[in-house]
Amino acid sequence: MWLYLVALVNLWMLLRLFRERQVVSHLHDKYVFITGCGSGFGNLLARQLDRRGMRVLAACRKEEGAKQLRSKTSDRLETVILDVTKTESIVAATQWVKERVGNRGLWGLVNNAGIATPSGPNEWMNKQDFATILDVNLLGMIEVTLSMLPLVRKARGRIVNVTSIGGRVSLGGGGYCISKHEMEAFSDSLRRELSYFGVKVAIIEPGLFKTSMSDSARLSSNFQMLWDQTSSEIREIYGDKYLASCLKMLNELDQRCNKDLSLVTDCMEHALTACHPRTRYSAGWDAKLFYLPLSYLPTSLVDAFFYWTSTKPQNAL
Repeated sequence: MWLYLVALVNLWMLLRLFRERQVVSHLHDKYVFITGCGSGFGNLLARQLDRRGMRVLAACRKEEGAKQLRSKTSDRLETVILDVTKTESIVAATQWVKERVGNRGLWGLVNNAGIATPSGPNEWMNKQDFATILDVNLLGMIEVTLSMLPLVRKARGRIVNVTSIGGRVSLGGGGYCISKHEMEAFSDSLRRELSYFGVKVAIIEPGLFKTSMSDSARLSSNFQMLWDQTSSEIREIYGDKYLASCLKMLNELDQRCNKDLSLVTDCMEHALTACHPRTRYSAGWDAKLFYLPLSYLPTSLVDAFFYWTSTKPQNAL
């Protein structure tokens, strides 16, 4: 009996491998719009797809990033300046894309733009600190998607949303993990609605990777800023040792981040080019072997794990 079970599992894995290796035709005619191409995952993905001959439309927040990207790619790649928090910028970018894709429509939309700060203990922050992240990671992503959706539907194309392991297991306070949880929910509803039109929606869930968002100097500066803006009562409750321990932890976390960004961009590329893309991609061994299994454990066990492994305020029980 066990031999039959093993044979069935192996057969299923072979069939899955065969399906996933099938690539869509005429990639050189397909346009892909990517947000957040100034650095990190978006920058590498734009260069990766350009090498495959695809028509890359790369959105950067600053001209400096756009210029740097153009210098490393072919003439096929075009850039546009986009601020996802501004409706007028999104409208202008959408019109820019329409002029280039014409009647073919937009094959791929990659929502990659995002920020990670301000992040820290919830009690240290105010409403605007949460709104700063949500405006970029969630509301900006939603507005870009809704604006580009008619073009994607026309091409019966793909939408790829970059979330995080923080969308499954909340790793800290602030708007970052909230935005990633909501991106997961938005992606699920979008996938089901658009399946009737032949549009596929994929979610990329990276683990800890070395990007500008995970830079220890930036995170430490953000943490110190939040500490300075809290009241003296809050600082007394948490204590200076708590602040010092958190800053040390951020530095150690930065050193553990994976530097191989291609583990993430390869997932994005597969979601855009495979005939049968996955619904979700976990990128990085920490995501596959730790955070993903952790998300399926009982909540009480996950809470206990974080309680005993995290830094505690000096006046904690």
